[in-house]
Amino acid sequence: MDRSGLVEAVTHMAANGGDLSSEEVGRVVDALFGTIDRAGAIAEALRAGKTVTLTGFGSFHQEDGEAGLRPGKALNEFVHGQVG
Repeated sequence: MDRSGLVEAVTHMAANGGDLSSEEVGRVVDALFGTIDRAGAIAEALRAGKTVTLTGFGSFHQEDGEAGLRPGKALNEFVHGQVG
């Protein structure tokens, strides 16, 4: 899934709870993950030596100078077909 696919999926999922446009969702995705020209909130936190934890999803962290994702239990269970 590329950025536009992610924006489309999030826009569709969020439509049940509100009126978010794909442009608004795109700005949120860019602010979170960044663009070619600008780092996002996750990258900025990692550069500052912080860990970004999204309960159930996992945590973004820096290890040996590399960014990584440590998947959370809920994400692993979903991917392995144990829930949902």
